[in-house]
Amino acid sequence: MMSNPHKLGVVVVGAHNLYPEDDEGSCSAFVELSFDGLRLRTTVKEKDLNPVWNESFYFNISESSHLDKLRLDAYVYHSVKPTYFKTKSFLGKIRIPGDSLSTYSDDVATDFLLEKRGIFSHVRGELTLKVYVTGPEPSNMSSSTPIAAAVAPLPSRDPGLAQEQLMTQGISNLATRNTEEAETRHTSHRLPNPSHHEDQPRQRPAAPPFSIKDDTCGFALKETSPNLGGGPVVAGHFINGPKTASAYDLVERMDILYVKVVNARDLPSRGVTGSLNPFVEVKAGNYKGTTKHFEKQKNPVWNQVFAFSKEKMQMRELEVLIKHKDPSEDDDIVGYVTFPLDAVPTIVPPESPLEPKWYPLEGQRVRRIKGEVMLAVWYGTQADTAFSEAWHSDAVPLNSSQIDSTEMRSKIYQAPRLWYVRVNIIEAQDLFVREDDNLPNVFVKLQMGNQVLRTKPVQDQNLNPIWNEEFLFVTTDDPFPYLFLSVEDRVGFNDTLIGRALIKLHDVQMRVDDRSIPSRWFNLEKSFVTDHPDDATNEVLLQESNSADDPFSSRVHLRICIEGGYHVFDESAYYSSDFRPTAEQLRRPSIGVLELGILGAVGIQPIKTRDDRGTADTYCVAKYGDKWVRTRTIIDNLSPKYNEQYNWEVFDPATVLTVGVFDNSCLFSTVHGGSTRHQRIGRVRIRISTLEVGRIYTHSYPLVALHPSGVKKKGELHLAIRFLCPSLLNRLYIYSQPLQPKMHYVSPISVADFDRLRFQAANLVALWLARDKPPLRREVVEYMCDVDSHLFSIRRSKANFFRVMSTLSGLVALFKWFSEICMWKNPITTVLVHVLFFMLVRFPQLIFPTIFIYLFLTGLWNFRFRPLYPPHISTGLSYAELVHPDELDEEFDTFPTSRPSDIVRMRYDRLRSVAGRIQTVVGDVAVYGERIQALLSWRDSLATALFVTFCFVAALVFYFTPIHVVAALAWLLIMMPPRFRRSWPSGPINFFRRLPAKADILL
Repeated sequence: MMSNPHKLGVVVVGAHNLYPEDDEGSCSAFVELSFDGLRLRTTVKEKDLNPVWNESFYFNISESSHLDKLRLDAYVYHSVKPTYFKTKSFLGKIRIPGDSLSTYSDDVATDFLLEKRGIFSHVRGELTLKVYVTGPEPSNMSSSTPIAAAVAPLPSRDPGLAQEQLMTQGISNLATRNTEEAETRHTSHRLPNPSHHEDQPRQRPAAPPFSIKDDTCGFALKETSPNLGGGPVVAGHFINGPKTASAYDLVERMDILYVKVVNARDLPSRGVTGSLNPFVEVKAGNYKGTTKHFEKQKNPVWNQVFAFSKEKMQMRELEVLIKHKDPSEDDDIVGYVTFPLDAVPTIVPPESPLEPKWYPLEGQRVRRIKGEVMLAVWYGTQADTAFSEAWHSDAVPLNSSQIDSTEMRSKIYQAPRLWYVRVNIIEAQDLFVREDDNLPNVFVKLQMGNQVLRTKPVQDQNLNPIWNEEFLFVTTDDPFPYLFLSVEDRVGFNDTLIGRALIKLHDVQMRVDDRSIPSRWFNLEKSFVTDHPDDATNEVLLQESNSADDPFSSRVHLRICIEGGYHVFDESAYYSSDFRPTAEQLRRPSIGVLELGILGAVGIQPIKTRDDRGTADTYCVAKYGDKWVRTRTIIDNLSPKYNEQYNWEVFDPATVLTVGVFDNSCLFSTVHGGSTRHQRIGRVRIRISTLEVGRIYTHSYPLVALHPSGVKKKGELHLAIRFLCPSLLNRLYIYSQPLQPKMHYVSPISVADFDRLRFQAANLVALWLARDKPPLRREVVEYMCDVDSHLFSIRRSKANFFRVMSTLSGLVALFKWFSEICMWKNPITTVLVHVLFFMLVRFPQLIFPTIFIYLFLTGLWNFRFRPLYPPHISTGLSYAELVHPDELDEEFDTFPTSRPSDIVRMRYDRLRSVAGRIQTVVGDVAVYGERIQALLSWRDSLATALFVTFCFVAALVFYFTPIHVVAALAWLLIMMPPRFRRSWPSGPINFFRRLPAKADILL
């Protein structure tokens, strides 16, 4: 029989960040490969969570034409010493369809995300493989140990995978699909056609989505050791010893050439008319920056600073040219000044800044001409005071005439102070309605900006309706807006105005606690006229009707106040950056300082195309408390270096710093027709309480974002973070205080109002920050505040479900262990548990000391496994790695939906299926609670009589019998050996299950 020349080559390179299986927080891993009925395995790497094998294996392909019907399975196991039950434990698996295999042997290695085998599998990490189809088996093939030379093919339906697919689909008819079709759907990306390898440059094979990822696109956090301004950082500290915190010791030093153009005087005239339109052009090699020009001005004042990166300069001289702006002709050079760069002084803070001096101008034909220019040229760093307001060469393209440089500067923003406005609509009197209205249906409409709320319609024959409803609004104090109140009558589908009132919030009382606010009466006017109808914040002139034919004397009773005792949330309470109340007198002093160095980013994925190549114009935004910062925009660079440092005062360690990376997509939108929305690249959240005081955290954070095509890595953001807190007592005191201001507990806000008010608060912050120069766009603020986190998503629902299951897994494992003890699975362990129990019964005073000493020892044991890195986004916990494409499409759908009716119907059915399961679980929990209530409700008279009698007898028994005897008898009953047990449930359980619940009276 002729052997087939085609073989499947697999190189097991290594694994990363495997799940620790042994008691020492490590594992002894090996890999088991299965392909076409043959299984091979690697050697065991002892005590290594990041093992490296570099072992090669080859499998014969029986029929190359049937390769698309085969698959390669790789299982990672932990080698366990022989026990009663198993010799290996599961660490993860991957599955690669045959039609996704590369056909050339020099393909690069790929990191495959390890998948679970079941819901409760503990899996994490990646497996690095190099898989390809090759010719005859080479002579230097690594030795491998076959487990079975001819093993039956693995079953096509994996129970764990089928269960996960069932939960993913959510519809019973989708669960009946063939598993192989589901796998093909999940791995729909195909590799390039092998026939094109000769004509096109060799490309990396496309990876199946949601299961594997490129080795350069790992989602793990990476610790770095950069050379910062304070020196090299190793293990969180400067290796040259402790350094005092300075303004720029957490960023890399940037040598910058600064050119400050102040003004000019006595410039020569140009042209026949003798007029001059001067501007300055500063040239440093290929980079040049220009000031604005002045019309007919011989003594212009610019006062502008230009900054050129020293590492990009390849010239010896700096040119400062004064030109004449002529609209009809090319710009004409008036005069110039040159500076040899080797003679430029270096100024490093805290040295005094260099004072500008007058320099005579030189002409193109004459050495000295009339006129002088005041300049200052020096070498500095980003610690210079001129850095933030300077024109930067790395932030502006070479041809920057169409770009406003002010749109790319760094900026510090101060968010507005937000207040709650509480309005209690009590009643109205003497309403004037139309004569044909027999029974008016009156309601009150309140409007503050774009916030509109209404009371319920009330019918009252005496025209004195009573509502007594309370509403909350969000507002800013610069300035306080107006509250528009209108009383209207609902007639059919139309609303008829009865009267209006305008309330100035400047005159409203402010409170910081829950004291009662006196109510006030406001007269209702028929109409009022504004100076500017489109601007509700302008002064409003009320016009009262003095006509005798139209008497009007209605009024409304209100209780209104401005709340200063609350914190107005503009972001989720789970990762809020501030919990301080709005009123200044209620705020506590700061406990420390948070310092952030934004070093740069690497591997940014192209966001757009320019000049037939992919590029990005990126900047970073950081938010903590009411202080927002924005770095300068780096133009046309996929590995930008920002090296900007900022600091914030910290008032509570349970707060979160948020850093986002964005693409400035509107710079060239008018020229190239691009997008006018800034594109989000990724976001990083860091909780302050997870940082050690004084430690410098220098890590590279993967920028992970969810797209309709799945979870993707858009690059890596390099940060340096340090939290300084001089007093440990202040931190301990903060932990004893309420997280939120006391008003949130004294007079809490409902969940529905909280979500609405948070959305309005984020909207006000976005409007406020959009007015600055450069503006902080609305899409940036909404992404940083995560305003759409409350929207429904099946992916988030499943993630939360698995979070709950993970939380309860410890209790489930404890119950399972106790069940095995009761069933005497391991007699030695059961006897030891008996001894411990009876010792505690004999000495009950040792119960709580034993529990607390166990917790103490467990905490000390877990200290070895404490996390050394700040927590970062987990794609596995977010259930973003194995999410179905249709679920992603549903998550990115608009509200209301824009999808066809058949897709909406399918998603509605899926939602009904998921909601039905939740409904069943909630109903079961309610049944258990109602049965407990039925014990004493006499709904089942016989059951209640039996329970009452039992309680009386139990009281007598517990009174006359020592408690340790009762506990010992109960323990023996529970721990009864299996041979004395019955296979059916016990009497108390049968009694409880027969108790009535309210499920039988539901409609």
